[in-house]
Amino acid sequence: MGVEGAECGLLLVGDRTMARLNERYREVAGPTDVLSFPMREGPFQSLSPGLLGDVVISAETADRQAKRAGRSLRTELAALLIHGILHLLGYDHHTPSETKKMKTLEGKLVFPFIAAGPG
Repeated sequence: MGVEGAECGLLLVGDRTMARLNERYREVAGPTDVLSFPMREGPFQSLSPGLLGDVVISAETADRQAKRAGRSLRTELAALLIHGILHLLGYDHHTPSETKKMKTLEGKLVFPFIAAGPG
């Protein structure tokens, strides 16, 4: 993705914590699957140029989504992490063209990530 040596934080939480974060930062009631908090935007972007930001994933929501989709929790978590990182890199899905671009990138990145296996 053209970002050598970059890093991000990852936090796995439950639905209750995710609902609080979603309400506070997006003013949306209830939990969501993933939230991203970019550090490459806003007044503090120059503090640590290598830090992309933080990705927060609701493990409970991810588990439900994985079961509905018939895939493993590991696969769902990997997909959500990639989705969150793409947000940290500035990608979004507000328009159909943005959504298509983001989905294409997710498809390209998730499989190699999962195929690499643990460790």
